[in-house]
Amino acid sequence: MFNTNNEQRTTNNLLSFRADFPILSREVYGRPLVYFDNGATTQKPLCVLQTIERFYREINANIHRGVHKLSEESTREYENAREVVRKFLNARKTSEIIFTSGTTASINLVAYSFGEVFVRQGDEVLVTEMEHHSNIVPWQLLCERKGATLKVLPFDSNGELMLNKLPELLTPKTRIVAVTQVSNTLGTVNPIAEIVRIAHSQNIPVLVDGAQGVKHGKIDVQQLDADFYAFSGHKIYGPTGIGVLYGKEEWLERMVPWQGGGDMIATVSFAKTTFNELPFKFEAGTANYIGAAGLATALNYYSSIGPDIATAYEDELLKYATTKLKEIDGLTIYGNAPEKAAIISFLLNGIHPYDTGMILDKMGIAVRTGNHCTQPVIDHFGIDGTVRASLAFYNTFEEVDRLVEALHKVKEMFG
Repeated sequence: MFNTNNEQRTTNNLLSFRADFPILSREVYGRPLVYFDNGATTQKPLCVLQTIERFYREINANIHRGVHKLSEESTREYENAREVVRKFLNARKTSEIIFTSGTTASINLVAYSFGEVFVRQGDEVLVTEMEHHSNIVPWQLLCERKGATLKVLPFDSNGELMLNKLPELLTPKTRIVAVTQVSNTLGTVNPIAEIVRIAHSQNIPVLVDGAQGVKHGKIDVQQLDADFYAFSGHKIYGPTGIGVLYGKEEWLERMVPWQGGGDMIATVSFAKTTFNELPFKFEAGTANYIGAAGLATALNYYSSIGPDIATAYEDELLKYATTKLKEIDGLTIYGNAPEKAAIISFLLNGIHPYDTGMILDKMGIAVRTGNHCTQPVIDHFGIDGTVRASLAFYNTFEEVDRLVEALHKVKEMFG
C-alpha cells in the first residue's frame, strides 16, 4: 500500500477531494453511506452541480442559429465543451467529437451508420465474450438486418481475452471489431492498442467501448489508434444523459446520418435533403447542451486531480480489497486478470447475490447485484449473477474494511 511519505501525501490529497461530493456525507439507514456502485454511475462533484444550476438560472437558451445573447452564450458553452472533450481524449479535431446521450447511443450510432455503408450480406462483425449488452445487441440488430454474421472472441477462466485466437477470427469478411476497454463485470483491462494493431494489420476498424475505461488512466485516442471511442458522462463524474462518440474523420465523413431532424441538415426540400458538416451531421434535434457543459466541468475537474494519480490510488484500493475479500472463507472472485480496474465481482458460497446485496444495503453499503448487463459473462461461469463492488478515487480503505466486516455478518446470518 502507500508506504512512502510522498505516497501518503498523495492519498491524503485525493481524500481531500471527497468533500467535493455532497452525497457522500449522507447516511443510509442510520449509517454513513459507503458507495461502491461506481461502475453503474459515479457521484457528481459540487462544481458539476453548480454548472448545471448556473446554466438553468443564467444562460438557458437553445443553441445554434439564435441571434440573441443567451443563445450565443449557450452555443459558446456547448462548443467549448466539445473542445474540452477533444483535449481530454487527445483527438485531432473537434469535428471528430459527437455528443450523444451516452455510450449506448454512441455504439448504436456506429452500428447503424457504419453498418449501412460498409456491411453487406455475408460479412462479419467481431465482438468479445465480455461485452456489455450495449456492445452486443446493436451489432446483432445490424447483422440481422444485413444478413451478416456476429463472431465472438472468448475469454479464459481468469477473465482475459484469448488474444491468440484473434488473428484466426479476423477474415477478409470482417468489417469491424467492437471491444470493451474495461470489463464492467470482471474489471479486466484489455490490451486495446494490441487489438487495434492486429485489426489494422488487416485494414479492419475498431470501436472501443470506453464506458468503464474512460476513467482508468489518461486516454489518448491517437495513441490507441482507435477508429471509434464511446463513453458516458455519468461514468466519469458528469451528468447523466450526455455521452460522446469519437470517430476518425475519414470514417465519419463516409457514414450516413443516424437520425434526421434539426441541426443535422444543410438544406431541406421535398425533393432532396443535404446534410450538415461534421460533427453536426450526427447531432439531430435539440442537443443536451446543459449536460455537455456539466460534462466539460467534470472532465476539467478530473483532469485537475490527475487521471493517472486517481487510477493509481484506485489500483491500491483494488489490491487491498482483493486481499481482504480472499481471506473470507467461501467467497469466490470472478475476474482475476493481472491487469484490472477497481471492479470486483464475487459470490458468497450458497448465498444468492440479491440477498447479499439487500443485507449490505441495510448496513449502508451500496453495491450492484445481478448480471450487470453481461449475461454471456455470467453464463460463461455457470452462475446466476454476482455481487459487484466498483471503487472510485473518493472511496477509502476504511470503507473496504466496512464491506469485509459486513460480509462476515452476511455469512453469519446464513449460518
